[in-house]
Amino acid sequence: MRRVTGLAARTISSSVAIHPRLAQSMAITTISSSEPITRRFGGLPEISTPSFAGGFAGIVFFSAAAASSLGQEVHAKEMAHKFNPKEVVLYQYEACPFCNKVKAFLDFNKIPYKIVEVNPISKKEIKWSDYKKVPILTVDGEQMVDSSAIIDGLFQKMHPEISKSEDDEETKWRKWVDNHLVHLLSPNIYRNTSEALESFDYITTHGNFSFTERLVAKYAGATAMYFVSKKLKKKYNITDERAALYDAAETWVDALKERPYLAGGSKPNLADLAVFGVLRPIRYLRSGKDMVDNTRIGEWYSRMENTVGEPSRIKE
Repeated sequence: MRRVTGLAARTISSSVAIHPRLAQSMAITTISSSEPITRRFGGLPEISTPSFAGGFAGIVFFSAAAASSLGQEVHAKEMAHKFNPKEVVLYQYEACPFCNKVKAFLDFNKIPYKIVEVNPISKKEIKWSDYKKVPILTVDGEQMVDSSAIIDGLFQKMHPEISKSEDDEETKWRKWVDNHLVHLLSPNIYRNTSEALESFDYITTHGNFSFTERLVAKYAGATAMYFVSKKLKKKYNITDERAALYDAAETWVDALKERPYLAGGSKPNLADLAVFGVLRPIRYLRSGKDMVDNTRIGEWYSRMENTVGEPSRIKE
């Protein structure tokens, strides 16, 4: 079973009156208030989702996991030698899958970074920038935008000797993440009223909202997005949103070909990090739990949680 699905930005009409910028921010996995409309990966719009990160570092005595951890430490030290910026700042929505893609890359490579949570209504935190979407990353004052372009730029700074191909397996699956997997999230997290409220409870708790905005976003937003998700299902011919999500998870596991990571070996590549980053927001919601319970992706996801490790975010 294969479904080609996608999400596009929609302005909705409903009985609930919502500030237009708040409605945009509430489109979590529906509208990319986080990325440009034209992408170098396929030219399709990206979307944003709530970020529900899991992240735990397991310690296994004299095990393969311990050996992998040691390898990561060496890997991180090598990266620090090649790329050691003085200040990295990520402007984000906590509930954005593309911001989580960037964070997965930073966390895996143990690059310390600060977070600036952007208010989705006023966007006052990014008024200094001509670019009015998230994620925005600044590296020693240099602005970088668009999640995949940010990751490509950081990778080249860290590995200037490596030239990436546009036709390799890694690039193919990164495109798949941006143009397919991410579009399945909204119909799943807003599948019914209880799941929509669950999603907005997290968003309003972790996002940069005022008290009034928080109340409006949780209840009005959940209601609005429930109806939006139904329209998106119809528009993109999604018959069963859970089945589509399960199918995507199984597609990814099949691509692994029983390897621990897409490229094999002891560490993930950029495609692994992209899939992991996009799924992070839903992993501990009902939809993410169902995905793990009903597909084979759980083993790989747990491995990625251990491999990526604790966030390298600098808490202020």
